[in-house]
Amino acid sequence: MPVIIDGTNGIQNSTWTTAGRPASPVAGQMGYNSTTGYPEWYDTTSANWIQFKNGTPYAISYLIVAGGGSGGGEVGGGGGAGGLLAGTSAVTTDVAYTVLVGAGGVCPGAAQGGNGGNSSFGTLTVAIGGGGGGTSSAGITALSGGSGGGSGGFGTGVGTGTAGQGNAGGTATSIGAPYYPGGGGGGSGGVGGTPPNSSTRGAGGIGTPNSISGSTVTYAAGGEGGLYSALGNSNGTAAPANTGNGGQAASATSAGPVGGAGGSGIVIISYAGSQRGTGGTYSSSGGNSIHTFTTSGTFTYTA
Repeated sequence: MPVIIDGTNGIQNSTWTTAGRPASPVAGQMGYNSTTGYPEWYDTTSANWIQFKNGTPYAISYLIVAGGGSGGGEVGGGGGAGGLLAGTSAVTTDVAYTVLVGAGGVCPGAAQGGNGGNSSFGTLTVAIGGGGGGTSSAGITALSGGSGGGSGGFGTGVGTGTAGQGNAGGTATSIGAPYYPGGGGGGSGGVGGTPPNSSTRGAGGIGTPNSISGSTVTYAAGGEGGLYSALGNSNGTAAPANTGNGGQAASATSAGPVGGAGGSGIVIISYAGSQRGTGGTYSSSGGNSIHTFTTSGTFTYTA
């Protein structure tokens, strides 16, 4: 129905149901929703229809960390860290925002490591899961992601990082006998390490400290590379949960060991003042309310 302007009866907006909303709305488009009984307008910032009973957007700070990649199997490269995004945005009151927390990557066997899962908050840019580490198998390179996985110990290629979220993995192409160490996975704060000599693993790239939770915590560091070890076969060590760190690569004298799993991601939302939101685990610090998501869920800021 078109907009009707009448000197006696006022303005009558276009009418639709929730299911029959315009398929390609534009910023500020308005109408009456007969399903909800409220007029509404389209907000491109949140990509949501906002009822006029709701308040205006409210400022929040956020930290979004994706799941880290796993280390590579056999004489592998370290897993790349999950992508890290931090900043401020606006949320609209009484709108439920979907929160996704990425899982850590898993090494499927004596092979290339697996990528971590993506994390996101609402329609903000997605934090990309970390790349799996390479392995010693010929032609098997590390994977790209938020940060890239490190090169396997016999010189396979490195994974690249995502601009603004992480860095590339470390290379091991110039290192050889006797231990053929693998390169470290990339971290959110720096590239993965190249092994300094033939008996030292490539260090994982450094992570990024962040204090949104009320204490300073370092997130999204890369995992260590592996070794062709005279001590025998050993699986890589898994990264701690909810850090977005990459997993450590496996060390081996023969096929079999697997890389350590990457750490799962995390999403943290903070805003000034007392609690007005729901979702995640609530805490407060320094006059701010904090909602921490270690698993997927929804966040709503109430009026």
